[in-house]
Amino acid sequence: MTLEQLISPSVPTLMPEDSGNKALALMEENNVTQLPVVSGDTYIGLVQENDLLDWADPDAPLSKADFLTFKPGIISSGHPFEAMRTINQMNISVLPVIDHEQKYIGSVTSESLLKYITENSGLDKPGGIIVLEVAPRNYTMYEIARICENEDVIIMNAQVHGNEKGNLEITLKLNRTTVDAVVSSFERHNYVVKEVYGEDNPDDDITDKYNLLMNYINM
Repeated sequence: MTLEQLISPSVPTLMPEDSGNKALALMEENNVTQLPVVSGDTYIGLVQENDLLDWADPDAPLSKADFLTFKPGIISSGHPFEAMRTINQMNISVLPVIDHEQKYIGSVTSESLLKYITENSGLDKPGGIIVLEVAPRNYTMYEIARICENEDVIIMNAQVHGNEKGNLEITLKLNRTTVDAVVSSFERHNYVVKEVYGEDNPDDDITDKYNLLMNYINM
């Protein structure tokens, strides 16, 4: 999916001749805290609510403001993941989409990007989650996938990041809610299983009760 397909129709635009008060009113009306300023079809900058509230002359046109130099944007051919990274780093919820000539195409929002990522990464499907910790030199996604496949489990999503100890933490979203078998398999392969989110195997209660019964009979 391209960024153009994720453009939100609910994000209006401002013109340089619009006043700060008009921008604030439009933000409140559309429940956003940033709005793009566009002259013709050229992207000028992104106005933020906090800057408008601190502005000494909100009745003046936006072209007179010194904060109109804030100009985050993303090329329309970029990937949604890159758009989400930009939104996170700049702490904004609206990101203008432009072409290579700085022409304004539309804006994507943090909500639309989160919805896309959730629906296209397996996160909206039921399934357990396992967090592994490994040293960087021991990290191999091939082996991790093989261990899961041997337990007839499919990895729907995998996230890797470093922790404070210099190790890697691998978060696996699986296609099964019962993950005890694959957890045991990881432990047999000397993986550190830090966290597990899933359901216990329903057969465990039956096994425990059977073992208790056999112990009683053998007494």
